[in-house]
Amino acid sequence: MKRTGPTKEKTKKLLSLLRKEGKTKIWKSITKSISTPRRKRATVNLWELEKLSNKFQNKTFLIAGKVLGKGEITKAINIAALEFSDTAKEKINEKKGKTLNLEEAIKIKANELMIVK
Repeated sequence: MKRTGPTKEKTKKLLSLLRKEGKTKIWKSITKSISTPRRKRATVNLWELEKLSNKFQNKTFLIAGKVLGKGEITKAINIAALEFSDTAKEKINEKKGKTLNLEEAIKIKANELMIVK
């Protein structure tokens, strides 16, 4: 079967931008993850990000998939992801956290990012 890649136009544009702009290892890894079928991409719940934020403070979490709203967060967390569920976005903004798309995250230094799979 022939591999076709992402079908969403937004995802195709993001991939071409990442291939041009993202020259570091972290962005090459994200590009590879986004190129996979949607069912194989990461889905991360808020409670998992809450646990990680206790261990890795002052990091922006980078997810090549979707952030789901299961669980609670107790502090502001910066998250860059391909997609956010409505409840996740609402809970993050409620705690004064930032929800970034991956285009915005390219401008952040690589040592301030942490990939969550």
